[in-house]
Amino acid sequence: MRLRVLGLLSALLALLVVLASITLMLAASRDATRELQINRAASLNRFVELAAEAESNGSADQLDAEMRRYSELYDEGVLVRIGDRYLTSGDLVRGGGELDDTLRRVAMSLPRTELPLVTPWSSAHEFVARPFGTSGQVLGAVVLEVDTGEARADVLQRWLVIMGVAVVSGTVLLLLAWRLTLWILRPIGELRAAVHDFAQTEQARVLDEAGPPELRQLQRAFSAMSTTVTESLEQQRQLIAETSHQLRNPIGALRLRIDTLALVGDEAREHALHTVQLELARVEDLLDAVLRVASAEHRASERNAHGPTDTAAILLLPVIDPVDVVAEELQRLAPLIAHHAAPVRVSGPDRDDVAVRCHRSDFGQIVAELIENALKYAPGAPVDIRISVTGSRATFAVRDHGAGLSADELDRAGARFWRSTKHRAIAGTGLGLTIVSRLAEANAGRFSVRAADGGGLVAALELPCRPEHEVPA
Repeated sequence: MRLRVLGLLSALLALLVVLASITLMLAASRDATRELQINRAASLNRFVELAAEAESNGSADQLDAEMRRYSELYDEGVLVRIGDRYLTSGDLVRGGGELDDTLRRVAMSLPRTELPLVTPWSSAHEFVARPFGTSGQVLGAVVLEVDTGEARADVLQRWLVIMGVAVVSGTVLLLLAWRLTLWILRPIGELRAAVHDFAQTEQARVLDEAGPPELRQLQRAFSAMSTTVTESLEQQRQLIAETSHQLRNPIGALRLRIDTLALVGDEAREHALHTVQLELARVEDLLDAVLRVASAEHRASERNAHGPTDTAAILLLPVIDPVDVVAEELQRLAPLIAHHAAPVRVSGPDRDDVAVRCHRSDFGQIVAELIENALKYAPGAPVDIRISVTGSRATFAVRDHGAGLSADELDRAGARFWRSTKHRAIAGTGLGLTIVSRLAEANAGRFSVRAADGGGLVAALELPCRPEHEVPA
């Protein structure tokens, strides 16, 4: 491709240089021809005046003297016909050829004052001629020999300069074309190599932005795409590996329970069946959580491909009222809250028209997950829910009053299948905060867990607010 593009550019540039050179060379020839023609026209007019005077007074002495001085000065011949008499100077000799043709033309009152275009290969001598006489009769004519040697030398010199400039300009333009071709095609080559490497290794490669703006945008898009795909593949591999590890224990326990069913009595069999049902429920919960994690991670990857600050992508998110969603989830969780006998305290925003950009079902899942975690890991303790607005961001925070987590444990909170050692006796999959974090990313939000002042944890979700003129969905 590089050679094809360079060849096309070179051909166009060469054509441009050739056309420009021809135009300048013709202009130089026209200038030299015009200058020579003006000079000789003045001399021709002077000899016509002298010839007319000689014809009227019958004396050609002054005319003959002027002709000889002119020929000695310019080395050009002059021929004057007065009636049937011919006066010559220089090397002009009648005897056919172009000179006699010129005499015949002026005898018919046809002047010849235009010189042909002077070029380096023009004739060494040209003729200009004018008749003189009365309005009804040609009394004579003046023929002036024009030596084009000096003009041809001047034209040749100008042409050589123009051709030299053309060669230098053409070389510079070719170098610029080469650099331009490299500037345009190098990013394409790197992109092609990156695509090939990505297909072979499935490893992301961030390209250095270079070339025209359109190619830079393409490079950014490829870098974002390859990074997103690589992260997605890595997340899938980790999820499969971790899920396989987590399923190994309950499946092994199920196999053991089923094997012992044939060896025990009726009473023990009933207990074993109940245990099998519990293990199956555990597996179902785990698989359901894994599916939700996979879905949330997929949507988070799609969101990250647009960039966290992509305004156009954020504007595509629906607008919801977070206060209404929290109220709905609290009503749905009322039996669980009553079971734990935990007071739930809600403090709303400073204004009533707050709305955020988020999918309603996602926000509902996040609210339910965080409230259930607070009830589960701090049973009987109060649960504080707060919705606040700072600038263009709204924060939904759930605080419990439980034992909390250490600094090292806070760093690991949200990792797939991770659970604190102090909570191993409490049923759970270790995927709740992972789901919340990925759903937050999928909705252009941020999720964090920190230690609360006075004990317990604060789980906070930050989401973009809507402009004032929008109406919640």
